[in-house]
Amino acid sequence: MSLVVREMAESEVDLIIDYFHASPPDHLELIGVDRERLPKREDWRAYYEVVFRQPLERRETLLLTWLDDERPVGFSSADKIVFGQHAHMHLHVTAADQRRRGLGGEAVRRSVELYFEQLRLKRLFCEPHAFNAAPNRTLRSAGFRYLKTHITVPGPLNFRQPVTRWVISRPAKLDS
Repeated sequence: MSLVVREMAESEVDLIIDYFHASPPDHLELIGVDRERLPKREDWRAYYEVVFRQPLERRETLLLTWLDDERPVGFSSADKIVFGQHAHMHLHVTAADQRRRGLGGEAVRRSVELYFEQLRLKRLFCEPHAFNAAPNRTLRSAGFRYLKTHITVPGPLNFRQPVTRWVISRPAKLDS
């Protein structure tokens, strides 16, 4: 495995759009996504065009690409960003053949580092569907701390669902 995690280029946003639009109904249900809430492909691309024109400090979202041997295998996004304070992350292994191989844990750890660095965060939250065991295991293994399980609509693509809230805090800097 030669995993690379980096900021997503605007030309790569179809990775996200195609992932959601091509996912079968049972997978969307598992991740808590309502197909009826997915934006049309062209509307979604237009939204990302606007996002990528914003300075990082004012962006609604920051997108990361996960590559293994230069092949896209997943992505992460951060939203609900309060620059310099906190954000919420999402994680998706898009290549079904790469799931359950340990890739997610390492990709999440590297994503966390980039979010803390790029957004100057103090805390990063993640709220996967409570019944989706894979991301909940991944977050624990990546150093996130369990906060609570509650029912909410986590985002604009989601239906009302039980989610598990996790948090990771930026390590305190050591004085040298």
